[in-house]
Amino acid sequence: MRGDHRKLSHKRVFVVSTTIALALLAALISAGAGCAKSQENEKVFRFSGIPDQDVAQWARRYTTVSDYLRKELGVRVEGVPTMDYAAVVTGFERGDIQMAWFGGLTGVQARLAAPDSEAIAQRPRDADFHSVFIIQADLPVEKLADLKELAFAFGSESSTSGHLMPRYFLLEAGIDPDKDFNGLPNYSGSHDKTWKMVESGAYQAGALNEAVWERAVEEGRVDLSKVREFYRTPPYYDYNWTIRGDVDRVFGDGFKDKVKAALLAIGPADQEILNLFNADRFIETRNENYDAIESVARQVGIIR
Repeated sequence: MRGDHRKLSHKRVFVVSTTIALALLAALISAGAGCAKSQENEKVFRFSGIPDQDVAQWARRYTTVSDYLRKELGVRVEGVPTMDYAAVVTGFERGDIQMAWFGGLTGVQARLAAPDSEAIAQRPRDADFHSVFIIQADLPVEKLADLKELAFAFGSESSTSGHLMPRYFLLEAGIDPDKDFNGLPNYSGSHDKTWKMVESGAYQAGALNEAVWERAVEEGRVDLSKVREFYRTPPYYDYNWTIRGDVDRVFGDGFKDKVKAALLAIGPADQEILNLFNADRFIETRNENYDAIESVARQVGIIR
């Protein structure tokens, strides 16, 4: 009987231990599932931007801006890389991204595609932006009309400063880019590629963003014995941060204003961000500032 009693005691201990272990396992599984569900349901604020410069430059922008906004907004923030200008507009329209750093033209396209979206911030220079026309240094070109019969390179087809406004000013000077150059114009895809193509001799002339050109010259990356600036356009509004109109519904009342305040608060303590955007600060803007860009885009047939 004593032996049987000991066996029964061991069985009871085993049963109790097993029951506790199973209960703990169930609790852990439940906690894990709850954690996974919580992560799955956590809202993520995603932003992107037009790939107007080299990939390494944009990779640094994603990281620094993500880190900054995460601290300021108290939500998960992700920078979403894109392959081309149109992909940013499409992602914004679909709601895959909630905010983007657009050029004037892509910003207009995005706001037309996603009604109630709003341009909320820009650099001071974006209210007085210019395109730069460059030429091989030894060519006797001093004005836009002199570009006839030359091989010419724009930036991206969706670029404001690398295509839309240069095309507009060429037309104003009596040059049809699709008829008057030596063959159809090339579209390099980004501003830094444009000046490199002219410098290398692949194309005789091109047009690009003034900020990219100025920085490349200042940093000594341009061989000015091979390529030079010969014309700078009149001013126009260009780059801007645009945010979707539904962010307050998704992230809570006042979220849009919170994002705007965070962008406007970027200052000397965030110098890396400013350097990556060729900026000294960000200031307020509004949709109406880009009405002229929309008008030009309709005149040249880019927006219909």
